[in-house]
Amino acid sequence: MTTRILIVEDEDDLSAIIADYAKAAGFEPVVMSNGNAALASVRQSIPDLIVLDIMLPGMDGLSLCNAVRALSDVPIIMVTARVEEIDRLLGLEAGADDYLCKPFSPRELVARIKAILRRHRRQDEDARLVEIDERARTVRIGSQPLELTATEFNLFAAMARRPGTIHSRAQLLDVASRDSLDVNDRAIDSHIKNLRRKIAAVLPDVDVVHSVYGLGYRVEF
Repeated sequence: MTTRILIVEDEDDLSAIIADYAKAAGFEPVVMSNGNAALASVRQSIPDLIVLDIMLPGMDGLSLCNAVRALSDVPIIMVTARVEEIDRLLGLEAGADDYLCKPFSPRELVARIKAILRRHRRQDEDARLVEIDERARTVRIGSQPLELTATEFNLFAAMARRPGTIHSRAQLLDVASRDSLDVNDRAIDSHIKNLRRKIAAVLPDVDVVHSVYGLGYRVEF
């Protein structure tokens, strides 16, 4: 089955180059230049990965990323000419899996596409080992249950829904505060530490919850 890559970029020369490299790599590129039209396309048919520029006519890239995330966990690579760290963080908090600053090498973009697709497919397979029951608020890894507090469950479930995606401390603080008003950044780190300890008791040789320096945490199986 052909892997379909949706390229949402309003610079015609750049989108054509990306499409050429994607096609040469064996992908099926679909190019769009308007955010609203791209969202309509995603609603009709979910692609395998999206390359998304921030500055777009119609709906901007960040808004489009948020709208897509309400529909699917399709991998998204965000592309931007803005180099400020806040823009990178905004892209990640909108649900992007990766980002590149312009100008970039098309070869590097294709390499990242391949890496993200491999990881996403592997996580789809490995996710069968993890069972999260939202109603019963229980987690099982393989046949082993995890005895989690309410806050630990909320944090793990939120990250496990989108494995590989970085969750900032601010995002996790919002998740944790649903059960407790007395939560701060240090408390988040403490909950994550306890969560890691409990997971390690079931999977001693696998790092499931990863720290991403300066950004937050992500879950990978």
